[in-house]
This record gives sequence, C-alpha cells and structure tokens, in this order.
Amino acid sequence: MRVRGRSQRRFSIAALACYKHGERSRLIYRPKRHVDRKRGGRRSFTWTDYRDLLIAAHQQLGAPIVLVWDNLNVHRDRRLREFIDTHDWITCYFLPSYAPDLNPVEGIWSLLRRSSQANTAFTDPDHLMSVLRHGLRQIQYRSNLVDGCLSETGLTLTTSRQQRQ
Repeated sequence: MRVRGRSQRRFSIAALACYKHGERSRLIYRPKRHVDRKRGGRRSFTWTDYRDLLIAAHQQLGAPIVLVWDNLNVHRDRRLREFIDTHDWITCYFLPSYAPDLNPVEGIWSLLRRSSQANTAFTDPDHLMSVLRHGLRQIQYRSNLVDGCLSETGLTLTTSRQQRQ
C-alpha cells in the first residue's frame, strides 16, 4: 500500500480510573482528535477538555470525586485549578513528580499496549481510533483489570479515618 504525504492528524486519550470501596471499579475515558490546521496549534488535551471530562465523570458516577493526578502541566493550569477549587464535589491531590509507578492509569495504557491489537498495522487514523476504543471498552468491562492497575501501584483505598480505627 502506498501512502503519500504525512498525516497531520493526531489523537489523544485522557482516562480516569475510578475506585470506590465495596463497588466495581470503573474506567472513564475520552478520546480527542486533533486536526493540525495551523502550525504551532495545541495537539493535546486542553484544560477545558479535562474540565469536561471531570464534569462527565461526576455525572456518570453520581458522587464526589477525589482526584489523584500526575504533574502534567495542564493539570496544574490556573484555570483548571480555579474550576476545581470552586466545586466542592472535587478534591484534588497530586502525585510526586516523576512517579508514574504510582499512577493506576499508566497500568491501563500498559494493558492497552499489550492487548491483542498490539501488533496491528493501522490502515488510517480512523482504524487506529476504532481499535483503541475497542481495547479500552474491553478493559472497561473487566473491572478486575482496573483493580489490578491500582494494586500494582501499592496504593490502597483506605482513608486516614479507616486507618485510625
């Protein structure tokens, strides 16, 4: 197959691994397609994309969110921090710098890379996105995989109140 030129299309996916003691773990994700119409344009999630993801997660879960984030620069964006600070249903903590081993979502990406689609030759960007969605849906339906990503970090769901008792 001949391919002419170079595709300027790019995809990003943001994901939240959601855990609640005594309940089934959930994976909530949002893909985004970036069309590079102009050079120098942002080709990743913006603070508004993350804001919209948090709102959707809150609506889907129907409960307050304790957010544990890595130190990605957009996670620390002033406008996103203002949004989080003005909503009492979000509590935010940041992981230490350079600690991907403490982030359960990194385990999700690892599972996705090692899935049956790992050695697929994608025919076009739409094929890539459909395969990624399929792989993420397979992980979504198997909450034990999402649980395993948390246990690999060594972190637990106990709160300080539970630890004192």
